Amino acid sequence: MKRLTTLACFGILSAACAGAGAQTPPAQTPTPAVKPAETKAEMKFTDTTSIDRPQYTSTYKRRPFPPVVIKNATIMTATGAEIKGGAILFQDGKIVAIGQDVAVPTGAMVVDGTGKYVTPGLIDTHSHLGVYAAPGTQAESDGNEATNPVTAEVWAEHSIWPQDPQIPLAIAGGVTTMQVLPGSANLIGGRSIVVRLVPARTVQEMKFSGAPYGVKMACGENPKRVYQNRGPSTRMGNMAGYRAAFIQADEYRRRWDKWLKDRMGDPPGRNLRDETLADVLRGKILVHNHCYRADEMAQMLDLAKEFGFKIQSFHHGVEAYKIADLLATAGTAASVWSDWGGFKMEAYDEVVENAALVTQAGARAIIHTDSPDGIQRMNQDAAKAMYAGNNAGIPVTRDQALRWVTANPAWALGIDHLTGTLEAGKMADVVIWSGDPFSIYSKAEKVFNEGWLVFDRSDPKRQYKTDFNLGQTEPGVGR
Repeated sequence: MKRLTTLACFGILSAACAGAGAQTPPAQTPTPAVKPAETKAEMKFTDTTSIDRPQYTSTYKRRPFPPVVIKNATIMTATGAEIKGGAILFQDGKIVAIGQDVAVPTGAMVVDGTGKYVTPGLIDTHSHLGVYAAPGTQAESDGNEATNPVTAEVWAEHSIWPQDPQIPLAIAGGVTTMQVLPGSANLIGGRSIVVRLVPARTVQEMKFSGAPYGVKMACGENPKRVYQNRGPSTRMGNMAGYRAAFIQADEYRRRWDKWLKDRMGDPPGRNLRDETLADVLRGKILVHNHCYRADEMAQMLDLAKEFGFKIQSFHHGVEAYKIADLLATAGTAASVWSDWGGFKMEAYDEVVENAALVTQAGARAIIHTDSPDGIQRMNQDAAKAMYAGNNAGIPVTRDQALRWVTANPAWALGIDHLTGTLEAGKMADVVIWSGDPFSIYSKAEKVFNEGWLVFDRSDPKRQYKTDFNLGQTEPGVGR
């Protein structure tokens, strides 16, 4: 029989917690400064146009926690300011004040940040935690619905296992938010989901309220390999597959838009695949495109022009530096690795200056991981990419490098009005580092997710473990 102690202490199991004196978390109440934007995002992105009832809505609630003041620290805001000997106050889940000195509210938790650094919570735009859960057996392999080249009808959230023991390791690395995507077997693999990294029983308890859905698309070698015997088996076949899918979805969108305008007669029949792609065409679902080669990224930008949608970010983008000017013009981000490459032909032209070159061209660079190991060390990847740029004579500031793992991914996920920087009114997604976060020796000491302490390296009670790795109370019990 597995122990429920850890989940109970973090306020997940309400009935179990009641006996231990824990409180049921109240509903989140945003401050007036943030509420209009959040309400707008909810209306724009989570209200479907094909059905009147809510679908799989977030049940996430912020845990109660007293006000927090961190003093005497170096505050890296990701807005251009790096405040030495600074202080930050957050209360009720929101950042209230930042500066050299802030007032300490009654009952506040005061943290001495001498010698420490404070940053926004790190954000990974590309993760498969939960859909490819540890220990990595076939039973937990739920990321690729490799049954058809176009599976826009599937949603990653319907595969996520919140008990994935890799999630607490990501939290300990300072990550507060991630996008979980389907895999890259298909031309269009399905919807992605943005989640908060918090202890949870269900994926809806992790779901980032107000974040738009994404859709995963994939270019190149992966769909070619998976469908080589049943098509498409070439890059031109890939392109034809995208175009056919969007032609069908555009017809579906027009039928529904006409009915929604006049509500005459019975509504058109629902088609889950076209429903997702129609909302891409409406601009309600953001496109995240797995694509390595520069020529293919340019082709995909042309595809987006043909059908009138925007690609929010190319993922992996090993050759993004070759078309950085095109990305800047299109307003499309490049989610890249710091130094992965060469592991297959389309990744052959990797350069470690990729993120720096994209930034230099005026495009938006992002450091992502696509790795359960890499997500634990995102700060180090940003540091490596910053060093590579500066070493090559491409100036990269510390603020720009920090934005690669905070503000820029928040923009790519459509949540930059809520998180990604340390500013008054933003959500208090905050990390205290033992030292300079760009040092390999620094570790996340405390991680606050919307103002509550989800991880504390000095307190085992604040080091979340899933039920999966709690083990048994004693040998033989519960067998």
